Amino acid sequence: MKIAVLGASGRAGSEITKELASRGHSVVAIARKPEAIPAAPGVTALGGDASDAAALANLIRGCDAVISALHHDIKAETLLQALKTAGVPRLLVTGGAGSLEVAPGLRLIDTPDFPEEFKPYALPGVAFLEDLRGETETDWTFFSPAAFIEEGPRLGVFRTGTDQLIVDADGQSRISFADYAIAMVDELEQHNHSRSRFTAAY
Repeated sequence: MKIAVLGASGRAGSEITKELASRGHSVVAIARKPEAIPAAPGVTALGGDASDAAALANLIRGCDAVISALHHDIKAETLLQALKTAGVPRLLVTGGAGSLEVAPGLRLIDTPDFPEEFKPYALPGVAFLEDLRGETETDWTFFSPAAFIEEGPRLGVFRTGTDQLIVDADGQSRISFADYAIAMVDELEQHNHSRSRFTAAY
């Protein structure tokens, strides 16, 4: 497939770009600083600003899907408009863990232990997911990761779920950037969560 990755120079975006390339996909890797995008066979690095829907549409036209690894200061409406203009049918989004449930009806972001300093970064992700849930034209998927994404080995072994935070035997919710990328590209290829959210953790 031909896949556009937005935010391809960032930590998650660069791992997703490498994972796509390793599986033989053609990648249009887009970032404000394209020189920071990792080089790999099948990867075309382009400079672009995703806040401009019309300009972004020109960059992603002809792709089978877009994977956004952007921060959520770019609104869902902007990305969806770009996809519709370009005729791209699928959007996969790297989200946050804040909106995952830790108990029925209780989101991680609403628990007493959720750090206040993280909320300004987490709340836009919560809003982004809510905006996607009202979208009926574009086929979207929102990937809420483990609570902590960290440097670590590419194990290829993790658990997946939907709306509940996944924790290990010690109560920790973790995944490496490399395995996060595997989970995202698996979803692209297997298409298990159409117009819904999923999560992955060890």
